[in-house]
Amino acid sequence: MIEVIAATLMLSGLIFFLCGSIGLLRLPDLYSRLHALTKADNLGLGLLLAGLALYQRDLLFALKLILIWLAVLAASSASAYLIAQYSRRQDTDR
Repeated sequence: MIEVIAATLMLSGLIFFLCGSIGLLRLPDLYSRLHALTKADNLGLGLLLAGLALYQRDLLFALKLILIWLAVLAASSASAYLIAQYSRRQDTDR
């Protein structure tokens, strides 16, 4: 039963990754694309890592995965903020 739940979480995470990639290709402007990527990819990674943690059944491994997810959350928010700030400055300089 745990394997089914883990597989469902991992598949859901992959679907969120796919939706974020489609959003990157289809959305019209930079800010919409950044929003789609940061939200969908962070949720997709969280679901994928939750499925992996359930599949392994090791507390230390699960804690490492949570730390990885938190680091990626911080890095993706900071990088999206910096990209948006740079783009906004370039728009106002014209």
